[in-house]
Amino acid sequence: MTIGIGAAGPRAGLAVYRALAAAERVAVGAIGGFAAFAAITADGRLVRAETQRGGSATLFTAGETTGVEPPPDVAQAPFAAVISSGPDRPVPLAQFLAADAAVGLVTGHRLPNTIGPDGRAVNAAVLAEMAGGAPAAAALSAVLSPLPDVDAGLIALGPGRGIAALDSRLVTQRPDLGAAGGAEDGAAVRILHNAIRPRLHLAPLLVEIALGVMVPAAAVGAVTVKAGTPLVLAEARRVVVGRNGAAEWIETDVAAHLRGRHNCAAVPLGTPVVRDGRLLGLTTMEPDTVVENAKLISLGGRTAVAVPYAAAAGEGS
Repeated sequence: MTIGIGAAGPRAGLAVYRALAAAERVAVGAIGGFAAFAAITADGRLVRAETQRGGSATLFTAGETTGVEPPPDVAQAPFAAVISSGPDRPVPLAQFLAADAAVGLVTGHRLPNTIGPDGRAVNAAVLAEMAGGAPAAAALSAVLSPLPDVDAGLIALGPGRGIAALDSRLVTQRPDLGAAGGAEDGAAVRILHNAIRPRLHLAPLLVEIALGVMVPAAAVGAVTVKAGTPLVLAEARRVVVGRNGAAEWIETDVAAHLRGRHNCAAVPLGTPVVRDGRLLGLTTMEPDTVVENAKLISLGGRTAVAVPYAAAAGEGS
């Protein structure tokens, strides 16, 4: 009956928001109702947002407009989390997501607000462990391991404390769980959910979406490819660029594309872009092309397209 998403790293706020929005578009079940969101901004402020109905579509507003993305300071926040499910949960909704700007965030799924034997909600207890200096993983274990029958799975993260997720023993026995995590170039994401389908493949999809926001392909330039650009046969594919930034010719190792008319990928994803024999980068976009008699006729129905490229691994920008 819930999904919890946590992210630490560049643009974590936007990554969490977009992951939730993606879940609402593709999943069915306990989704699209209440949402409690929190972020720790780059200047150390705690920012919260919440809604009882509509999920990401009503979580943020701009004037009279709903369904907008987080404001820039929240989108760029290095720590963010959300918990969401069906509509109309008990107030205050902040009880479902424990947060302290100096310590971190604790979200999760099932019932993170469950009161433990010490009188504290288990998410608040994890936050207290982190306040005492415990890393996220250790804080989760310290709270959930002695409470195997608590109905909660938690995600903890914070400055200097890392990010981790853990289900109680009771929750691990459920047949409807989804979970995934990933890390890349200083960005990390954890997701837990239940009562939302697809069960096995939703969380990995959302992790990839979130990491794509946090660690986007670093485009360092673009080459203009125009109709009329010639194709020449070579040992490998390349786009050869002139001083004006436009492709002078495209090298291909597909001899068939030099004869007749073809709908093909004349500039496939990852094609090297070179100028004066120097590698500028690899293309990060693949236009749909039509070629005829060794010349480009159109690119995605247009006569010219700016094809972005990013630095190749090991290459500077």
